[in-house]
Amino acid sequence: MIQRIQSFYLVLAACAMALCFMFPVAKYKTPDNQVYAQYSLIKSQALNQTSESEVSVIGEDFDQIGGNMSKLGYAKAPVWPLLALVVAVIAIALVSIFLYANRTRQVRVVAVGFLLNVIYIFLIFIWAVDAFLKPIKQSFVDCDWTTTYSVATWAPVVSAIFFFLAQNAIKRDEKKVRDADRIR
Repeated sequence: MIQRIQSFYLVLAACAMALCFMFPVAKYKTPDNQVYAQYSLIKSQALNQTSESEVSVIGEDFDQIGGNMSKLGYAKAPVWPLLALVVAVIAIALVSIFLYANRTRQVRVVAVGFLLNVIYIFLIFIWAVDAFLKPIKQSFVDCDWTTTYSVATWAPVVSAIFFFLAQNAIKRDEKKVRDADRIR
């Protein structure tokens, strides 16, 4: 019975979390859009826009910053806890699809996936985005930085909604089975 609605919700939850690998979590820019940075789970960068069409990368993972910018030092927030959470949530979503024979276990596994997803959202908004911006602000005291959240920030919220919908669908199936057994 893999072709149930909760399986579809779990696949969508895994796809939403996979978007975290493709898009940056947050983008930071100065008001004049000359210098901006992006925080990503895969590759964080500092960019310098010298003209309308010319964009040069002035720092990969903020290890070496060249040009007219001072060295930012360790401006990258550690991404391994976030990366581990994304991989765990994707794995839980995909594994729980095949636990259809034991619906009570499937509900528990989906609840764990939902909890890890909420922890990821909490870490993104409370810890990671600010931890990444703090050293940048210290290096550029005269600049006012604006933060723009990207797809990788909001995709886990969508994934959490799909986990919630899947859990409710599994509980409905379990209730139907129990009601049918009670009638017999």
